[in-house]
Amino acid sequence: MITAIALLSALLAQEGAALPAHYECARATGQIRVDGLLDDAAWNNAPWTVDFSDIEGTKRPAPRFRTRAKMLWDDLFLYIAAELEEPDIRATLTEHDSVIFHDNDFEVFLNPSGDSKNYFEFEMNALNTGWDLFLPKPYREQGKADNGWEIPGLKTAVHIDGTLNHPGDKDRRWTLEIAFPWTAFTERSGFGKPRDGQQWRINFSRVEWRTEVVDGKYRQLPGKEDNWVWSPQGVIDMHRPEQWGYVRFVR
Repeated sequence: MITAIALLSALLAQEGAALPAHYECARATGQIRVDGLLDDAAWNNAPWTVDFSDIEGTKRPAPRFRTRAKMLWDDLFLYIAAELEEPDIRATLTEHDSVIFHDNDFEVFLNPSGDSKNYFEFEMNALNTGWDLFLPKPYREQGKADNGWEIPGLKTAVHIDGTLNHPGDKDRRWTLEIAFPWTAFTERSGFGKPRDGQQWRINFSRVEWRTEVVDGKYRQLPGKEDNWVWSPQGVIDMHRPEQWGYVRFVR
């Protein structure tokens, strides 16, 4: 007998997608200093996600560079850390709420209710410039982004293992930490600090532009970007919350 899960897996596989990823987000056992270094002891209890894959899934080549993330939580914050392998770390945007994916970036998508409504997006680059926005529903359902949504109490940091905006050498990686205050989500979604065992729909994305060096400077190739994600979407569209991963908050 073919189970519903097996049938869904087969259908998704035909489209290059996969079942949504899962992650058990443990409660932090100690203080986390948001400095981008990921060296606090509490992070030792947080496993890495699987390495990111192409947004379209297995029908596309595997990413050129490794990306992975981990999560923790406590009474005040949801903590996210990420490691992005990168031989040429670069970023240009410095103004808050710029369209950050015009640079190489890291993105977080959160749907506390799990019903694909009233969800949140945050993007940041290697200069630690951020863009936060809220959507009542996906764009394909005529959802309109609210760039006026802000995150009071947000903490973010980046650490560069290499040199920023220097095409003459080879870099290694950049790491980041984000602390989202639970209070940021309550007004728009009705959800704040989760109960033990509660789960949210969350996904992560990395936009990586292909470039060339001309006269000692980077030149970004128009339309030549890769999209790498934790939970594959099956299509080039992050705004399909039904394909985001499941994150369950545990002690």
